[in-house]
Amino acid sequence: MLDLFSHQFIQYAFLAGTIIAVICAVVGYFVVLRAQAFAAESLACVGFTGATGAAVFGVSSFVGTFLFTALIALGFGLSGKRLKGRDIDIGLLLSFALGLGVLFLKLYTTNATEAVGILFGSILSVTTQDLYLSFITGIIALSILAFTYRPLLFASIDPEVAEARGVPVQLLGVVFMVLVGLTIAEAILVVGVLLVFALLVAPAATAQHITNRPLTAILASIALGLLFTWGGMLLGLFFHVPVSFFIAALAALSYLVAVPLYHLVSPHLYVQETHDMKEL
Repeated sequence: MLDLFSHQFIQYAFLAGTIIAVICAVVGYFVVLRAQAFAAESLACVGFTGATGAAVFGVSSFVGTFLFTALIALGFGLSGKRLKGRDIDIGLLLSFALGLGVLFLKLYTTNATEAVGILFGSILSVTTQDLYLSFITGIIALSILAFTYRPLLFASIDPEVAEARGVPVQLLGVVFMVLVGLTIAEAILVVGVLLVFALLVAPAATAQHITNRPLTAILASIALGLLFTWGGMLLGLFFHVPVSFFIAALAALSYLVAVPLYHLVSPHLYVQETHDMKEL
């Protein structure tokens, strides 16, 4: 097994997977905190449409994916508070985007392998260019989040109070949704549309059942994302099964275990919080 790490494509896969796991874990924390998981899943499917559309028109897959996700993410961001509770609108957009993606896929028949890679990812065929692109995107995403961390956290927890305190809630929402689009566009090229949601939401959702402290939850989300990614790749290489299956399986199992365990460990948490709020 250790001999596998002497191959460059294995090294690139683990490096790219590490970068994407960290970015998705950090961005995903705010996605879950802001209750925008369904919107993020829609952006991933929109990314599929952008990638297949780019192939039809002879444009780079990353450019097509990012432009399409950024455009829809901008619309989501401008919706602001109205984005919550608009599952029907987002679902209709998701259906239209998938239908458009199928149309582009039908028109683009010269390279079916690339189309499959868009859906399921090709983490074991990461190139040097993909690695550099992942690294640059990661630096940009983490820099933006570091700069906006405190106001974004405030606006995510209590947008009404944040807005009353002068926090630019609307602008932060737009910037964050575009950042989600950038993260998804970059991740799709490596892990595929179907796996983005697992790395973007599952680590953060599981971490929030472990701790309520933001920084601790983000660190736990990163640790879980790395565990899913590294563990999935090792299991995939050992059993000669697609890596995406094991990553998604580990992500789902961890969440399914964390939820009942959380309620078992702190069964009176909700009652205590309600009592404290009444005292206030």
